Order: sequence, then C-alpha cells, then structure tokens
Amino acid sequence: MLARRACQTAAVSARTHLLHEARLYLVCDDRPDVFLDAALRGGVAIVQLRLKHAPDERILAAAARFAPACRAHGALFILNDRPDLVKQAGADGVHVGQDDMPVAQARAIVGPDHLVGLSTHTAAQIDGAAGVDYIGVGPVHATPTKPGRPAVGLELVAYASDHARVPWFAIGGVEETNVEAIRRAGARRIAVVRALTGAEVPDQAARALLRAIRAAGEPSESDPPVESVAPVESEAAR
Repeated sequence: MLARRACQTAAVSARTHLLHEARLYLVCDDRPDVFLDAALRGGVAIVQLRLKHAPDERILAAAARFAPACRAHGALFILNDRPDLVKQAGADGVHVGQDDMPVAQARAIVGPDHLVGLSTHTAAQIDGAAGVDYIGVGPVHATPTKPGRPAVGLELVAYASDHARVPWFAIGGVEETNVEAIRRAGARRIAVVRALTGAEVPDQAARALLRAIRAAGEPSESDPPVESVAPVESEAAR
C-alpha cells in the first residue's frame, strides 16, 4: 500500500510540474499523427482531445495515438468532458465546462492523482473555481469553435491575472497577432485551436506563439514553486 501511495504521489508531482511549466495548450479533435508530432515538436505542452459527441470507441482509438505521442514529447494529455475514460485512455486528466459534469464529480472519478481543468467565463466563475488544478479563461475573442459564446475581452484576462488561484490559460480566438495584447493584460499561458490546426506549418506556428507569450518572462508569483521531477508514466503504459 505504501508503494502504491508513493507512485500516486510521484504521478501527482510530475503532472503538476508539467502543468506549471506549460505555456502553450492545444485543443483539437482527432488529428493525423504528422500534425500532432509537429505541434508537440514546436513546443505544445498540453494537448486536449476534444471529441464532444463521439462514441467511446472513437475517443479511445484516438487516445491510443495521442497519449504515447504526448509522453514521447514530455507533454500532458487531457480528455475533454470524459472523466470516465481518463484512465483507460492513458490520459493525465480531464477538462470540463461550466455546463458539463460538476468538478467534484469529475474529481471523484479520476481521483487525486489526475488533473482536472475547468472553463471559466466570468469573474465569479474564476473566484469559485474550487477543486481544480487549472482553469481556462475566455473566450477572449469571439471564435467559431464556441458559437453563441460572447467574448469576455481582455478585462477578464486582467481579472484572472490578479485573482486566479491556480494556473490559468487565456483561450478563445488566440493567435500570434493578438498574443502580445493578451500577455500585456496579464496572461502567461495560452490555449489555442485554429492557430495551430489551421497553420500550414504547425511547428513553426507553435514556436511563434511560444515566443510571443514567453516575452513576459517567468511565471507570476501566484504560481507556487514545484520541484523538478521525472515525466509521469501513464497507467495504460504500465
């Protein structure tokens, strides 16, 4: 039992370390291996597989490719809205939205050694984000990936910079041309969709995004220090 607890503690530490180090987060549907490898090679640190209404078999088939690709590049692999498949998929955690499964229920399913992320769209939601490892803040700009969801603007980015208690990612219409303004509003991490999925050369696009967000320097003081640890090995790979 002690050995099992030690393994769980190591997994939490490794995942937390990678999360705090992350600057670029990719959200995408099932994509070819060549795209995934290029994005990871360019510096993507977290990949979220988003297949909102797909059957379990399709999600797990995609995860069977995504999980080892992320591990090979030292990146985290997150499933969208399916905590029940996290362990079977070899994922590092789950991301839920405000209208999805409650955070407490998602946490109960994935356990303490996996990550739970939450989308936030208002100051109240940022303040109320309890029991999560990270949050997404947005959409900063209007985006077709979230039809009907109004843009929150840079004001909410600035609010998150001052009030968020966990690592957070500015998301929604983020691209190289507006990262500087997002960075100036206080963001130190960004999440993107079309900026990479629509790029002709994904690795170059990822590097450009990283250069833009890293111009801000080191993480904010609100990020607690995390010891350097070895990359985590997923349960599915054992």
